[in-house]
Amino acid sequence: MTNRRQFLSKAGAIALGLGMVGRGQAASVPEAPTQSLAATQPPLAPHAGRPYNPVVTLNGWTLPWRMKNGWKEFHLVAEPVQREIAPGMIANLWGYNGQSPGPTIECVEGDRVRIFVTNKLPEHTTVHWHGILLPSGMDGVGGLTQPQIPAGKTFVYEFEMKKSGTFMYHPHADEMVQMAMGMLGSIVVHPKNPNLHRVDRDFIFLANAFDIDPGSYTPRVNTMTDFNLWCWNSRAFPGIDPIVARTGDKVRIRMGNLTMTNHPMHLHGYDFEVTGTDGGWVPKSARWPEVTTDIAVGQMRAIEFDAIYPGDWAFHCHKSHHTMNAMGHAVPNMIGVNQREVAAKINNLIPDYMAMGEKGMAEMAEMEMPLPDNTLPMMTGQGPFGAVEMGGMFTVVKVRDKVKTGEYKNPGWYRHPAGTVASEWKGELPDMSRK
Repeated sequence: MTNRRQFLSKAGAIALGLGMVGRGQAASVPEAPTQSLAATQPPLAPHAGRPYNPVVTLNGWTLPWRMKNGWKEFHLVAEPVQREIAPGMIANLWGYNGQSPGPTIECVEGDRVRIFVTNKLPEHTTVHWHGILLPSGMDGVGGLTQPQIPAGKTFVYEFEMKKSGTFMYHPHADEMVQMAMGMLGSIVVHPKNPNLHRVDRDFIFLANAFDIDPGSYTPRVNTMTDFNLWCWNSRAFPGIDPIVARTGDKVRIRMGNLTMTNHPMHLHGYDFEVTGTDGGWVPKSARWPEVTTDIAVGQMRAIEFDAIYPGDWAFHCHKSHHTMNAMGHAVPNMIGVNQREVAAKINNLIPDYMAMGEKGMAEMAEMEMPLPDNTLPMMTGQGPFGAVEMGGMFTVVKVRDKVKTGEYKNPGWYRHPAGTVASEWKGELPDMSRK
C-alpha cells in the first residue's frame, strides 16, 4: 500500500519525465569521455549487452557506454569546443564531449538507455532525440516537455529503444543559436538480429553549415540563408576523410541534414538504393536505383551499394555552391571583362593586387593566393592530376582490391589501369561541318 508521501514523490517524478542529478548521485554518473582528434576514429565494438555491427562516423567517433543493472548508460557533456573545419581553419563552436558534432550514440533495438546530459554551456539547453519513439517527458523540448537544463547541472533521460534505424540528437532550447554553433550528433539503433540489414561497411555523418567571416572564429548565429561553409560533421573538403571500402564490400552510408536547405547527395560510379530513413527501414519492394538522393532539412537517409568498381569516386552535394568554401556573396561576375588597364593602375597602389575571374574562377584553385587569417580557399584540394577545384560537402569513395577487413585508412590515389584515363586526342579530328 502506497502512503501519501510515496504517491506524491512518484507522481512528481512521472510528471517531470527526467530528473536533475544532485551531488548525492554524482558517483553514479558514468565517465564522460572526450575526443579532440578530427580524423575518423575506428568503430567501437560492443563489449557487453546485445551484439551488433558498429558504424564508422566520418571524422568522428562513437561514445563509449557502460552497463548498469540492465541499463546502457551514456554521458553527454554540452560545452564550448574548438573544431578544425579543414587544415588552416579553426572554429569556436558548441558541441558535446570535446567535438562538434557530438559522438555517435550506438545501441540495439530493445535496449534500455540512460543518457546523462551535463550542461557546461553559458546558458540552458536540452537534448531532443530526433526520430526516437519515447515518452513525451523524455522528448527534450524545453518548456514544453521538460524544464531547461540550467548551466552547470546534469539531467538524465531514460527510455527504451523501440525500433532500429538511423536517428540524431540536437537541442530544442535556444535552437537558432545552439544548432548554428554546431550542437548535433548521430544515433544508430542496430537491429536485435545482427544479421538483419547487415553490411560490410557502415558509415554515418550529418550535414551542417556555418557562416564564419574570414579572419574570425565564431559563427554568425543569425544567418538564415547565406552560409559560406558547407560541412559534413563540421568538416569541409579537403578536411573530410575519404570513405574507404574493399572491392566487393556491401557499403551503407547514413546521412542526416541539419542545415537550412536540402542537399541532393550524388555518388559517382555507382547506383544505390535508399534503404532507410529516420522513420525506419524501406521494404525491399519499395526501393529503386538512384545515383542522387535529396535529403530535406531534418531528414535522415541510408543508402547502400555493392562496391564492385575499384577507383576514386566523387561523393558530394550536387548544389554547386555547396562544394565551395568561404564564398563571398557580393563578388561580381567578371567573365569577359578586360581588367588589364584597371589592374595596372591598382598595382601602382597595391603591388600584390591580382585581377581575377576574367576567364572564370578555376585559376583560384590553381594559384596559392594569400588569404585572410583563419579561412579556407573557395576551391581547393590537390588530386593526382592537379587541382580538384572543390570544397565544402565533398569527399571521395575509395574502393580498392587490397583494403583489409576492418581497415579504414586512406589508401592513397587510385592507380588506373593502362588505357582507362581520359587523355588528349592527337589524331585526326572528325569532320563536324554541317551538310
